[in-house]
Amino acid sequence: MAAHPTTSFPVMTQHIAFDAIARARLPALLRAMPKAELHLHIEGSLEPELIFKLAKRNGVTLVYPSVEALRAAYAFTDLQSFLDIYYAGASVLLHEQDFFDLAWAYFERAAADNIVHAEIFFDPQTHTARGVPIEAVIQGLSHACRRAHAELGISAKLILCFLRHLSEDDALATLDAALPHRHHFIGVGLDSGERGNPPEKFARVFAKARAAGLHVVAHAGEEGPPEYIRAALDVLGAERIDHGVRCTEDPDLVARLARERTPLTVCPLSNVKLCVFAALADHNLPALLDAGLCATVNSDDPAYFGGYLNQNFVETFAALPRLTARDAYTLARNSFEASFAPESDKARWIAALDHAFAHA
Repeated sequence: MAAHPTTSFPVMTQHIAFDAIARARLPALLRAMPKAELHLHIEGSLEPELIFKLAKRNGVTLVYPSVEALRAAYAFTDLQSFLDIYYAGASVLLHEQDFFDLAWAYFERAAADNIVHAEIFFDPQTHTARGVPIEAVIQGLSHACRRAHAELGISAKLILCFLRHLSEDDALATLDAALPHRHHFIGVGLDSGERGNPPEKFARVFAKARAAGLHVVAHAGEEGPPEYIRAALDVLGAERIDHGVRCTEDPDLVARLARERTPLTVCPLSNVKLCVFAALADHNLPALLDAGLCATVNSDDPAYFGGYLNQNFVETFAALPRLTARDAYTLARNSFEASFAPESDKARWIAALDHAFAHA
C-alpha cells in the first residue's frame, strides 16, 4: 500500500499553453475538466428536500416545519453548530434503500460536475447508535457505487470514518462489525469535532485497520492545531490529511508535507462556512500551492455548505485572482494522483485532463 502519490505519469504540460487561457474562460474550464473528489461526507450531501422525502417515507417527525425552515438553519458559527444539525438530518436514514437514495443523489450531481472518481466518507456510528444495522448502511452505499460505475461511468469507493468525539472502544467495535464487509470499502478515516479529540486517542483502531490492509486518512488541522497533523501522520499512519489548512502555522510541517508529497483534501466553501477563514478571499489555498503541497479541492458537506465540487472550484478561483489555469490543472491532477485508484486509472484520467487543457 503506497503511502503517498509518488508514481510518475506522462506529463503533457509542455504542450499546454496555460498563459494563453484567458481568465474569462476559466469558469467553463473548471466545470468541464475531469476531476476526482476525495473529501465528501455522504451524509453531508443530504439535501433538505430528500430529508423531508425520507422523513415522510419512514414516519420520522422533524423539528423543522418545512424545507425552507431547515435550510434557513444552516447558519453555522463553528464545526459543532454544524454537527448538531448534521446528526439531526441523518435521523431520517433508516433502511438500505435510504442510503442508496442518498448516494445516488450525490452521484447524479457528481456526473454533472465531471467527477470521474469519488472516494466517499460514511459514518456508520451515526446510524448504528440509532439501531440501524451496519450492513444496511454499507450495502445501500455500495449498491449506489456499483450503479454509478455502470450507468454514469464514475469510479466510486467508500471510506469508513470513525467519530472522534466517541471513544476508541466504540470505534474498535465499529471496525469489528464492518470487517466482514471489508470488500465494500477501501479505507478508514477520522472525522467529527477535532477540539479535545487528538489523533492519538485512536492509535489502536488505526493500527488494526492498517493490519487489515485498509488505507488510512484523517481529518486534522481544520479546527485542530498543526500538532494534530503530525500525530495523524506519525501515530495513525495517515496517507492523506483531510483539510490540513492550519499546516501553514508550522513551516517545518509544511516542508515535511511538501517533501513527503502528503495530499491535503482542502474544502474551501466548508472552511468559510465553519469560520476557519472569514471569507474565500482570505483562504490560504494559493499559499499551499506556492509551498509545493499536494493540495486538492473538495466539497466536504455540500448540502450544508452551499456548493458541490464545481461550485467550490468556480467560487474559489473567482475570490482568489492569483489562481491561474496552471493552478486549476495542478489541483485536478493532484486529485487523481492523491486517490487510491489503480495506477492505470490515474494515468487514463490524467491523459483526459491533459487533453481538456490542451484544447481549452
